[in-house]
Amino acid sequence: MRQPGGAFRPSAAWRIVAAALGFAMAFLLSGAAVQARTLRVVALGDSLTAGYMLPGDAAFPAQLEKALRANGLDVEVANAGVSGDTASQGLARLDWSVPDGTDAVILELGANDALRGIDPSVTLKALDEILARLKARGVPVLMAGMYAPRNMGAEYIQAFDGVFPQLAAKHGAAFYPFFLDGIAGDPKLNLKDGLHPTPEGVKVIVSRILPSVTAFLAGLKPSAS
Repeated sequence: MRQPGGAFRPSAAWRIVAAALGFAMAFLLSGAAVQARTLRVVALGDSLTAGYMLPGDAAFPAQLEKALRANGLDVEVANAGVSGDTASQGLARLDWSVPDGTDAVILELGANDALRGIDPSVTLKALDEILARLKARGVPVLMAGMYAPRNMGAEYIQAFDGVFPQLAAKHGAAFYPFFLDGIAGDPKLNLKDGLHPTPEGVKVIVSRILPSVTAFLAGLKPSAS
């Protein structure tokens, strides 16, 4: 509206529309900024995650992060693997291993339970508690399964192997059936102990699990904290 003297003064209706547009633009920009933030993922596990006898940049979390970034994903994968940890020991350090602001967890625990012949019910209870506590915090989980050594006896193998799909289904977690898929039992891809992957073994693990991790991350929203 043009007032006497040539000055333009917007009407009250126009001022309301302009203010609304300004608020909408600010909201959209702030949303875009949140979506653009780097996703913070924690790989919570044992020596298979920690990278036993390997340089840090050859360990699973570092190699996974590299592969995800090569695919255009803005992701940081923190290494929260501790060699020798059982599922119960992973539970004991859960709160400080998965800090506030974590957007997702890749859970790889249980191999040491099987190697030590720990009752699968103990493993199940610990992993169940980990999943429940992360779920209560709103942290999505991709659970990497493990198989018991085939010399443990049919009853133990059946009970242990069933822990992981059972818990993933119970908690609605994403599930990757066998973390060591593609390298288990292959001497060319494992250290001399036959248990831990070489750098090339880690690359095979990453290549096998990458589609599952990519699909898992595609459904995430970055944490606001």
